[in-house]
Parts: sequence; C-alpha cells; structure tokens
Amino acid sequence: MYCPFCQHSDTRVIDSRVSEDGATIRRRRECEACGERFSTLETIELKLPTVVKTDGGREAFDARKLRTSFDRALQKRPVSEDQIEIAVRAVIHQLRMSGEREVASIRVGEFVMTELRKLDHVGYVRFASVYRSFEDVADFREEIEKLERELPVGNEQLPLLTLLPVEKGADKTGKR
Repeated sequence: MYCPFCQHSDTRVIDSRVSEDGATIRRRRECEACGERFSTLETIELKLPTVVKTDGGREAFDARKLRTSFDRALQKRPVSEDQIEIAVRAVIHQLRMSGEREVASIRVGEFVMTELRKLDHVGYVRFASVYRSFEDVADFREEIEKLERELPVGNEQLPLLTLLPVEKGADKTGKR
C-alpha cells in the first residue's frame, strides 16, 4: 500500500482491529520511508447486481438511494437508525444472495416492502402508495385492509385504521 504522505510503496501494519459489526477491519499503518502513520479500512467487496429500471434502462445499484427510500417512508416514525440500517443490509443481502447479474427495480421494491412491513406498517403503506402509484383513498384502504388481514395475531404495532363512533351533533373529527 502506498503512503498517502510520500507515496512510498512500502508500509507496514502496526495494529489491526475488527469493527463492531464484523464487516470491516481497521489497520493502523506506518510508512517505512517517512515514518508517518495512517489508518486504512478493509471491507469485503462483492459486486451487487445492476438494477433494470421499468423503462428498460440499467444503472448500478446505489445503497444511498435504498437508504433514502427507507428514510422517506419512515420519516417521523418510531423506528431507530439501527433498525433502518439492519433493514437496508437485509435488502442488500437478498440482492447478493440472488446470484443474478441484473435485477428488476420492481424486485428491489418488493424486498424493501418486505422489510418495511416488519418495521412499521405506516412506513410500509407510505412506500406502497408511491411504489404502486395509489390513485385515491380506496387504494390506501385496500392496501391497509390487506395488511391487517395478513397480520399475525398478537402483533405489537398499533392498528392502522380505527373507526371511532361519532356522537350525534359532532363534526367529522368527533368534536362538537
């Protein structure tokens, strides 16, 4: 490895440490020529499949776009950054395990919806509304009813739709 200070081609490793998640190794190095020290990160490099868009265009998979999709769907929702990061990694893992060179963007969207469904139902419906191009309230209601039918008994998330009785003389919000 070349020294970033003097460009000498010989550096030696002083210390190596595995990151908390086990995905990277941090190496502390010293240049044999100038004596300067610096750190490097070593990660596994696995090629992710190319994403085939609905219009037929192809683009390299971008983990930042994936993270942005999760962030938008889960904006102001009670989901931690760690949970989001785990979900993003799960989607990336599914893509790697597919073994395909190309994957349709629709399939990536389905992977995202699967993970969102586990995390937060409101985030799931938000993403689905954009992903499936909901046209009106009926599309939302249909997706919510489908989700509620498929939920396991004893689910810890709050119900998506709660119909409150409206008192006589009250407006639509239930207030007088």
